[in-house]
Amino acid sequence: MPKATWLTDHFLIAMPAMDDPNFARTVTYVCQHDGDGAMGIVVNRTAALTMADVLRQMNLSSDDPAVSGAPIFVGGPVQPERGFVLHPPGGQWDSTLAVTPRLSITTSRDVLAAIAAGTGPRRAMLALGCAGWAAGQLESELRDNAWLTAPADESLIFDVPPEKRWEAAARLVGVDPARLSDYAGHA
Repeated sequence: MPKATWLTDHFLIAMPAMDDPNFARTVTYVCQHDGDGAMGIVVNRTAALTMADVLRQMNLSSDDPAVSGAPIFVGGPVQPERGFVLHPPGGQWDSTLAVTPRLSITTSRDVLAAIAAGTGPRRAMLALGCAGWAAGQLESELRDNAWLTAPADESLIFDVPPEKRWEAAARLVGVDPARLSDYAGHA
């Protein structure tokens, strides 16, 4: 796939026929996509945990109910024990990838300690695990009509309730999810 069509900073919107339980009705934010493969974070599937649960496991805590009550997301089936924090740029964290001038992803403990202390990114989403594709794998899934793609909109990640993100992402490209069929074909 030529560099001009790489999908970094795009959403992958699972088509209704997606039968992989890890991705059915998901929206995945693509953090990196190049000739070596792709990596993304599912942004609409919450875990049965809150930020307080994760902070407690790390011997941290927060007095801010908005922080401690924040949902944790199931970011994907790869490295489910590892945390990935999506946030706007800013701060000096030990392990951050600037995806775009608007969004970064950090995997180091220091960002969670700062969030708990009230000095971290004001807008942040913590996911456990990520999604990964080997070279050519995502391109093959796209040819098989497994995904719709849409340019990412960070307000969908931070402002839209998780249960409404799949429909909202489809609408970014003018698609009414109620009209999507659960089968694919090629002309």
